[in-house]
Amino acid sequence: MCGRYASSRRPEDLAGIFEIQKWEEPEEELAPDYNVAPTKEVYAVLDRPLKDAEDPAPVRQLRTLKWGLVPSWSKTPEGGARMINARAETVHEKPSYRRAFAARRCLLPADGYYEWVTAPEERQLEVEGKKKRSRKQPYFVTPADGSVFAMAGLYEFWRDKTLPDEHPLAWWVTCTVITTEAETTPLAVAPAEGPRSLADIHPRMPLMLTPDRWDAWLDPSRTDVEELRPLLEPPPAGLMRAYPVSTAVSNVRNNGPELLKELDGPEEGTLF
Repeated sequence: MCGRYASSRRPEDLAGIFEIQKWEEPEEELAPDYNVAPTKEVYAVLDRPLKDAEDPAPVRQLRTLKWGLVPSWSKTPEGGARMINARAETVHEKPSYRRAFAARRCLLPADGYYEWVTAPEERQLEVEGKKKRSRKQPYFVTPADGSVFAMAGLYEFWRDKTLPDEHPLAWWVTCTVITTEAETTPLAVAPAEGPRSLADIHPRMPLMLTPDRWDAWLDPSRTDVEELRPLLEPPPAGLMRAYPVSTAVSNVRNNGPELLKELDGPEEGTLF
């Protein structure tokens, strides 16, 4: 799954990486966030026609969205905090995601994501849906070459009908991260002790899209589900590294670059 990630790149850096054509600066630029949690505002890359533009061609934009998808048909936005992830295996058929999968796909830039090691027996219960995992030693997972971690995402619009059209909060734009099965192949760079693959940390991982898939994923003219599903294939193996970080990241109130500091080994009293 993906329940926490880090995103510290500035909009001007993202504009160059993703060839952004339009960025409407918010009143306050999002600060680098080393502990992005559900319901927070995040940057997203998407292709969409500009509002009120004569030219209907899609334009690559950098938008600020809220993490936690609220389907357009929801009566209230309360379920958004629970819809932070969508499974790649079923995203095309689940009522909450299938419309967005067909027409509203985005990329969510990150430095990497955090995951907490789960004991094998607990992990199996989680896979079977019988138990939620207990969080133990956190690990930070990031591209080994230092490149951006572009997570596949979906976005959706929700209208708050209790507010007038001109109200700034009348429309919510929310997003979710697509996840896939974690890699069982060896990490490009593994910690000295502990997990040797991403699957050793957790059975799920965010779906990272490599640059060769960005254009196809973002293209809103691609709406055929069967043509889109191959884009959900996991990235090539051996691109990632993982290392232990402080358990301070487990508290959402903690935030700062120190959370990304690599530890020499797992903290005392943790699983690994």
